[in-house]
Amino acid sequence: MVYILLIVLILIFIYGPQLWVQTILARYNRKAETNFPGTGGEFARHILNRYNLNEVKVEVTEQGDHYDPQTRTVRLTRDKFEGKTLTAITVSAHECGHALQHAATEPLFQLRTKLAFTAIWAQRIGSLLLLTAPLLVLLFRIPSIAMVNIVGAFLIMGFAVGMHLLTLPVEIDASFNKALPILEKGYLTKQQMPAARRILRAAAWTYVAASLATLLNVWRWLAVLRR
Repeated sequence: MVYILLIVLILIFIYGPQLWVQTILARYNRKAETNFPGTGGEFARHILNRYNLNEVKVEVTEQGDHYDPQTRTVRLTRDKFEGKTLTAITVSAHECGHALQHAATEPLFQLRTKLAFTAIWAQRIGSLLLLTAPLLVLLFRIPSIAMVNIVGAFLIMGFAVGMHLLTLPVEIDASFNKALPILEKGYLTKQQMPAARRILRAAAWTYVAASLATLLNVWRWLAVLRR
């Protein structure tokens, strides 16, 4: 009974934040706001032009809302790009907040970008280690294949967890130091602002929720490698 309760608590700890983020974003993504003239995509374009970031593109994506610093592109899922809901408007402002961070070459944003690039290569190297572990043990006379697997698993998931957690300040800044002041400049009513703050908080914590889910995979790998 104790073990079952422990497992339930772990699952709540890991998946609870994800469920909370999804619930908040979905709650305010149902009804179009009649006082807002444009879609999320049009609002993103307006913000970027207002801050003289005309070179930054706005595109539809199927891979989740994000800002791509390599191509300087704000990408929104179709419901945000074409929608006039409070979630569409607020998430667009949040992603434009990252474009503003990039334009200002803010140190934390630059660090997050470098970490993301490093994490990609770490995952590739880690996957290669896991695939070639038996061969590496034979060639380099490594005492245990488990050692290679542990290093590979750490490279795949450890860097991902670290990147998600270390980028939380960047996400909070994009939400509350960039997007929120923009929205308060007459784009949303006073009645809409409390909900917008909830959405911005959820947008900032998206990466933390993802990192907690990754922690579960780390725990599973460690359990396997101990055998």
